[in-house]
Amino acid sequence: MSILIGNNCVVSIYYTLTDDAGRMLDSSKFSGPLNYLHGANNLVPGLEHELTGKRTGDNFKVSIDPENAYGEYKEELVKVVPIAMFEDLDKLETGMQFESNGSDGEEIVIVTHIEDGEVTVDGNHPLAGKTLHFEVSIESVRDATAEELEHRHVHEHGHHH
Repeated sequence: MSILIGNNCVVSIYYTLTDDAGRMLDSSKFSGPLNYLHGANNLVPGLEHELTGKRTGDNFKVSIDPENAYGEYKEELVKVVPIAMFEDLDKLETGMQFESNGSDGEEIVIVTHIEDGEVTVDGNHPLAGKTLHFEVSIESVRDATAEELEHRHVHEHGHHH
């Protein structure tokens, strides 16, 4: 009998993620299955919840609301800053990502607009505020090793720290 997915299991899944219009946003079909440690916050909470109790060979489709994915889009995370804050860069372009020290510690911001000596940066995750639609195929489920549990992630192919 196969193992049911629960905390401290290593799970291997193939997934395709689409938006509300059905456009593919991401897929593991091209890179191989995603392996993760269940219960270690390595997936969006809604998808991890949907995987709980399933087993190898199960296939399903699920829609995850923003609250259980990357959160609601927060306008207060969009800021306009002087371009001088980026003076060490030779070429600043929209779409570039930077680490920033925010009120909650370090966060990733994305440059969304550059004009008149000012740069607009957005600290929201690119999928914040969006409903995520997953199609998932569970390839395998196994118990995690002691080392994987200690490190809180899957070790593959001679992984070293």
